[in-house]
Formats: sequence, structure tokens, C-alpha cells
Amino acid sequence: MILLQNAIFGLLIGGLYGLGAVGLSLVFGVLRMLNVSHGELIMLGGYASFWLFTLWRVDPFLSMLVAGPALFLIGGLLYRILFRHFIHFPEDQKIKNSILIGSGLALVLQTLAILAWGADERAVTPVYAGRVIPLGPVVIPLSRMGALLVAFLVLGGLHLFLTRTRRGTAIRATSQDEMAAALMGIPVNTVFFTAFALGSALAGVAGALLSVSDAISPAIGLSWTLKALIVIVLGGMGNIFGTFVAGLFLGVAESVSGFLFGNVYREVVGLVVFLLVLSLRPQGLFARS
Repeated sequence: MILLQNAIFGLLIGGLYGLGAVGLSLVFGVLRMLNVSHGELIMLGGYASFWLFTLWRVDPFLSMLVAGPALFLIGGLLYRILFRHFIHFPEDQKIKNSILIGSGLALVLQTLAILAWGADERAVTPVYAGRVIPLGPVVIPLSRMGALLVAFLVLGGLHLFLTRTRRGTAIRATSQDEMAAALMGIPVNTVFFTAFALGSALAGVAGALLSVSDAISPAIGLSWTLKALIVIVLGGMGNIFGTFVAGLFLGVAESVSGFLFGNVYREVVGLVVFLLVLSLRPQGLFARS
């Protein structure tokens, strides 16, 4: 039963892994850029939730309605200022440039967060913090269960947007063939802007949900960027829904391995799986062959 409890706990954490990585996967799938400051955008979403809770006692599940649009605007601004200048470069050059710019941006955002909120960890403590739902022999943390449900709702909303709207269809078409999309009259530059801003908004929502159950600090950005990179490789680069499933898989794998071998091996297992997938199935576990 302890193993089952750990598996459930890992599944709940994996929902945040998946949602945190979906935005990065969307940006890579459409723009063929690797924004390695994505974790810092998640961090900003967490601080937005902390700030709203501290000033006005806004529940974190409501503050994501502010964090998401705010990060959409911030992401759009960052794209306009930093990333759009090499959007039409060859793919390998785009990836290299985006990694360099994203690395510098991550340091800037981390420094600004330290100046604004300090380097100490911050926590959001709503009234339901620490409460659990007993379910037979296991218990489910209420806050993490709520975060997982919201993550599924956000993913469902993203699916509807990408499949049922003109802008979503344009994004999917551009991700498949940029030149063909442009020839068909799709404003690809607008699509790139929307995809980058939307990926940032998803990071903001993930950060707000993260604040419900985890402490926030300026230093969490790097770890969440690395986690997102592992997840998108497992799910398949640019495969949005495979990415979310890979996040669930990684969460369960880490939690169960931590129980079986000790918590010191939690991160090691994720990295080992990452290397094995890169070696044996580089297209990802959930990508079509």
C-alpha cells in the first residue's frame, strides 16, 4: 500500500511536470526554438500567486487567472524584444541562438526576482493546505489533487483551442510546414508571436498551481527548466499531449524509485530514463515511429 501511495503522489506531481513542460513543447514545436528561461517564467507565475495571496488573500486556483494572462503579455514582450529577430534563421542556428539568449534571460529574471522578493523561499498557505482526501488505504493531498484536475482542464482547453479555432488551426499548420502555411495566406509571424506568448501563459498557470503545494524562490527556475527538458524529450519534441503524459510518467517513476531506493535517487532515475530514451528512442516514448 505504501508503494501505491507513492505512485499516486508521483502522479499528482507529474501533472505539474507535464503542464510545466507543455508550454516549452508548444514553443519548440511551432518556432523550433528552445527557451531555456522557461523555468523562470514558471517561477514568475508562482510569485504572482504569492503576491496576490499576500496582498489580497486571493486563492492560488484563482490567481492563475491573473498569472496566465500576465505571463502571456510578458512572453509576447520577450518575443518581440529578444526572440523574433532570428525566427527565420535555419533551425540549428535558431536553437543555438535561443539557448544563448534564454540563458542570459534566465539570469536576468532570477536577479530581478531576488531584488523584488529576496532569495528566501516563499509559501502560499490557503485554508486547505495540508488537508487530505482519504481513499481506502491511501490519502490524496487536496491541493495537489486540485492542481492535477486543473492541469487536465487546461490541457483540454488547449486541445480545443488548437483544433476548433482558426488561430489554433493556423498554429498547427505552421508547426507542420512554415513555408506551406505562409503560401496559404497564414500570417506566420503572428502565429509565432501567439505560440510563444501562449507557451509563456501556460508556464504562468503552472507556476500558480505550483505555489499551492511547493515553496517558491528565485532559484527554482533552473530545476524546472531541466525537468521540462527531460519531459519533452520523453514525450517527443514538439508533441504537446505526449509531453503531458511523459510528465505523469516521470512523476510516478521518480516517486516510486524514491520509495524503493531512497530519495537521493529520485533525480538520478529521471536522468537515467532521459539518457536511455535519447539513446534508444530519440523521437520520444510517446511519439509516432
